[in-house]
Amino acid sequence: MAKAKGNNAGGGGVLRLLVVAAATLLFLGAGFSAWQGWLIASEGSAAETVLSAQASAAEAVTRAVATQREQVMQVLRDPQLIAVIDDHATAAASIQARLSGASHVGVFAGNQDDVLHANYREFGYGKAAQLMAALSAGDIAPVQTANPDGTHRQVTMVAAVRDADRVRAWVWLELPFDGITQAFESVEPGSGRIELRQGPDGPDLMLLAAGSTGSASAGPPVRIRGSAFWIAANMPRAYIVLPHLWPFAMVLALLCLGAGVALLWVRPRRGSAPTKAELAEPTLAEAMRDLPPEDAPKTPPRRAIAAAAAAPSASADVAIDRDVFRAYDIRGVVGKGLSADFARLLGRAIGSSMREQGLHEIVIGRDGRLSGPELAGALAEGLRAAGVDVIDVGAVPTPVIYYAAFRFNTGCCVSVTGSHNPPDYNGFKIVVGGETLAEEAIVALHDRMVAKQFSDAGGGNLRQMDISDDYVDRITSDVQAERRLKVVVDCGNGIAGNLAPRVLEGIGCDVVPLYCEVDGTFPSHHPDPSEPKNLEDLKLVVEKYQADLGVAFDGDGDRLGVVTAQGEIIYPDRLLMLFAQDVLQRHPGATIVYDVKCTGHLRKVIQEAAGVPLMWRTGHSLMKAKMRETEAQLGGEMSGHFFFAERWYGFDDGIYAAARLLEILASDLEGRTASQVFATLPNSVSTPELKLPMAEGAHHRFVEAFREKADFGADARLTTIDGVRVDWSDGWGLVRASNTTPALVLRFDADNAVALERIQAVFRTELKKVDSKLVLPF
Repeated sequence: MAKAKGNNAGGGGVLRLLVVAAATLLFLGAGFSAWQGWLIASEGSAAETVLSAQASAAEAVTRAVATQREQVMQVLRDPQLIAVIDDHATAAASIQARLSGASHVGVFAGNQDDVLHANYREFGYGKAAQLMAALSAGDIAPVQTANPDGTHRQVTMVAAVRDADRVRAWVWLELPFDGITQAFESVEPGSGRIELRQGPDGPDLMLLAAGSTGSASAGPPVRIRGSAFWIAANMPRAYIVLPHLWPFAMVLALLCLGAGVALLWVRPRRGSAPTKAELAEPTLAEAMRDLPPEDAPKTPPRRAIAAAAAAPSASADVAIDRDVFRAYDIRGVVGKGLSADFARLLGRAIGSSMREQGLHEIVIGRDGRLSGPELAGALAEGLRAAGVDVIDVGAVPTPVIYYAAFRFNTGCCVSVTGSHNPPDYNGFKIVVGGETLAEEAIVALHDRMVAKQFSDAGGGNLRQMDISDDYVDRITSDVQAERRLKVVVDCGNGIAGNLAPRVLEGIGCDVVPLYCEVDGTFPSHHPDPSEPKNLEDLKLVVEKYQADLGVAFDGDGDRLGVVTAQGEIIYPDRLLMLFAQDVLQRHPGATIVYDVKCTGHLRKVIQEAAGVPLMWRTGHSLMKAKMRETEAQLGGEMSGHFFFAERWYGFDDGIYAAARLLEILASDLEGRTASQVFATLPNSVSTPELKLPMAEGAHHRFVEAFREKADFGADARLTTIDGVRVDWSDGWGLVRASNTTPALVLRFDADNAVALERIQAVFRTELKKVDSKLVLPF
């Protein structure tokens, strides 16, 4: 009994310590809640102060812009200037002499023929865009800035020289930015922050800022009349984690305080007598009863996903899940839809199809997922059982497997990859006879597996080959950066980490690796660069190392994401504009294919660069088929797949696309930064891809019903090759069914925020007609 009493005494001491610790945490919680309440109560006055500063700054900058414009117009209205305006060189010199501080002046014909037919690479994309905007409006183009991230910033302006009602010439000027800077800096924002931006959204085009670092926006940005400038206001940074209701915070503080006092009051006192139940020792039977059974389940090991793939089927007949057969590949969860037995049957089906076409050799490889070795091994067994020789190139990015199929002249390959999906997914991207299988061809494999229509030729050989060095040499022997750029490479622990840094170093870049260690659990972040949240770490590292650019790849390396030194995400449809301009310089008149999720500005850019734009369905296999059909030189998708047929093989390759991008940026004749080059491309207000999960198959049924019921009016142009895309003159919206996950994919793009909200409102109404209970992500 003495032992039992000693145990109780020790237990009572521990209990007292726990109670005191809990009370201390409650007192800390009370103090924290009271502090939060004070911060919340202070928000109102802080918002009022920063919004007042925003209005004052907008008024001051508007006056500065108007003053500078009036100085220009006084010179351009001078009859002496009008008399010599047709002599563009003399007129430009005269204007520059009269305008103090004007660093550049250009005079161009009233019909702008010399602008429309200029070589924009030499002329300047930004200058051309501003002149064409003035011509289109028939008046002064909005004032904007050159060198938006430089130390010697200038104001650029376009104005007309008129004789009566006729435009005799257009004048483009670079003027000092000092007046605007002084006007902006004359305003004190208090504890908040105001920013002068070129464009209404994001810090990526921020020109000037005043005040402390802000957090949430205090209200919509204010447009500076006659310019491309906006004033944005941010609240002072306040670490508020509670709901923004100060009474709630104060009540929570009182509750925590009261609970802490109560705990201390009722805590066990030292020397309390133990009860009979506390003194009683357990019997042998009770002790045995409380032991866990020998067959109790243990914590699964880290490689549980791989084990699920390797586990044999419980029955002779392998269950074949129809849902893993997607529109342009096979993909599912390991241990559910996919297993080693499934992969073995799939190999037999692919091999049998190949032999019917007289094909006898295939390349296989896999990404870095834990289930990859077992699935790839079983796939090879099935292929060999069908009488097909297998070349296994190991763990490499999907584009390297495509490259190996060309290099070894097999025309056939399979990449065992889950692409950008979670770690428990895997799948198969299949090429047979040079055709990436999709839709009916994928269904045919399913039907063959169900019917067990297999070749039993057997005797297939297996060779293991390393193609990585060959792939790197092929790219670096053709692509080179003319000046050394610093680039951060985020591989998201995907398989691209093995090769992407080598390729970009090989073309002449300084590489800062980020998450380049291959780990199939993806511990750092999800390997999907199309999701902005997955690029946050990349932005921080680009800023920390003052890099020129950041690039990111998905889990198998066939997709590319890009961020600038200012943290701006350059969405793939804008990257495709730059790629198209580059390719069309050497192949004018070539077809450029892009998917239905791309911006409407892309079509105009391709046409202005003398190309033929072609919108097509989303999906890497569908895009490649369309490119072969049209002999296109280039293709791209909003998801980040890029297909170069010029100087490459036409398959989607994120690593190669990154190399081509850096080649373009490094060869800029004006030595501009990446941000300055991207600033020459038309931009719009847009959303990323928005996803609305649904039950398997329900998303396809929803799109069919939406296509039948939706009514967007006579001024809308509908495209239904892939979901429903609706274009207006100032923007567009899209609803389509994803072919990789059971979800609706939505995207909206417009010339301005007002048009974007109008388009989204129309879509809300039409979507609710199909299902009034939808919870929309916009």
